[in-house]
Amino acid sequence: MTSPPPNPGPDDSEEAGVPGRGGGPGQPSAPTPGGVPATPGPAGAAAGGDADDEIARLHARIAALEEAPRKKEHHRWRTSGATILIVIASVLSLVSVLAVWTSDFVGNTDRYVSTVAPLATDADIQAAVTNRVTQVVLEQIDVDALVQELSDAAAQQGVPENAAKLIGNLKGPIKSGLTQLISTTVNKVVTSDAFATVWVDANRLVHSALNKALTGEGGGAVKLENNQVAIDIGPIVAKVKSELVDAGLGPAARIPEVHTNFVVFASNDVGKVKTYFRLLEVMGVWLPIVTVLIAAGGVFLAVNRRRALIGAAIGVFLGMLLLGIVLTVFREIYLDRLPPGANQAAAATIYDTLIRFMRASIRAIGTVAVVTAVGAFLIGPSKPAVAVRTACRRIIGSLRGALYSLGMKLGPVGPFVHRWKRWIGVVILLVAAVILATWSYPTWGVVLWITFFVALAFAVREFLDTGSDSDHAPPPAASGGPPPAHA
Repeated sequence: MTSPPPNPGPDDSEEAGVPGRGGGPGQPSAPTPGGVPATPGPAGAAAGGDADDEIARLHARIAALEEAPRKKEHHRWRTSGATILIVIASVLSLVSVLAVWTSDFVGNTDRYVSTVAPLATDADIQAAVTNRVTQVVLEQIDVDALVQELSDAAAQQGVPENAAKLIGNLKGPIKSGLTQLISTTVNKVVTSDAFATVWVDANRLVHSALNKALTGEGGGAVKLENNQVAIDIGPIVAKVKSELVDAGLGPAARIPEVHTNFVVFASNDVGKVKTYFRLLEVMGVWLPIVTVLIAAGGVFLAVNRRRALIGAAIGVFLGMLLLGIVLTVFREIYLDRLPPGANQAAAATIYDTLIRFMRASIRAIGTVAVVTAVGAFLIGPSKPAVAVRTACRRIIGSLRGALYSLGMKLGPVGPFVHRWKRWIGVVILLVAAVILATWSYPTWGVVLWITFFVALAFAVREFLDTGSDSDHAPPPAASGGPPPAHA
């Protein structure tokens, strides 16, 4: 018969209460009188494990709190840098449009000719050219000499002297009738197909001279004199001379070869425009690329890249809006500062024609910015974005289910699309970007059509994505029962 173990002494009781020696939470038991450590029970082991986990969590929390200020500072620097880059890109997008237009307007003859060719059939331009040529032709005809010739001819034909003198007093009516005759003849020439051909050919030939004029060198048929860009319309005067001679106006044959100018652009600030024009022409090739790279850098640097993309798109849109407003305001200022006697309607038509493609570029880029901002918003976590995506998926799923019920099978296409869904989306966006970048002078309509086909391609991708097991079971929308339960 064994005796019960001896009661612990006072020393043993004290040691049991000392942390780390035994009896303390999470510590091994005190050694037994025989010197063998007591094995902790299950309750002790659980308590020790909880304590270790709690200590580990506290250490992690302390480390996170110590790291938070550094992360916050890092994020603040990234946000500031991204904001600066996006603002710079927004400003450069505005300058890029001006630079590309300048480079194309000066460096591309076909582009320039296609821009100014419609002016030959514009009513305001035709009226302005008619007035200018009529004035030049009248200046070359000596009305006094013509009246004297008529009076002398009448006298030689035996007309009474009083009647011959009466012809001499008809200088005013004769000049008025002569003006009407010349104006009618000039208008006939200016409104003919021949004038349109002459206009296009002349502008094609003088394109290099226009380049010189706008870069300050001058010379050629297009000149920069007295702050004016003007085209020599001497060939039109020669054509009118021939028409007048054929019409029976003999004195017109004595009209000498005349070189006179038709002003295309006139402003007291042309000297300044020349400097800016040359600078923009140089930047036209590489500035758009730099702008895109800066914007991409700002988006990449941002903490929230989706929001940064939306901000960059909005910045570009505001830049295009500002440029459009500036062009409209400058138009009014330009017309208000025309030289005395200039044809306001013709000047307005020329201005609108020359910046027509710039306005088209502004609208196209603004549309791209809006589409980008909307697209970046719709892939976000906001409730409206989620609701739109959910509605689209339901509609596409319902259509897919209906076609499945009619016997449609996608076979291996569904799992393939499901596996490579993200990369398929990347390819769709890259193809759209390449098409837009290589399109010659896209309009906002082109941008909207590209956007439509991109959305259609994403809808087809969603339609074909039936999951990884589409070969074995139709989508839930095609089956009549409840969806299968998953483990």
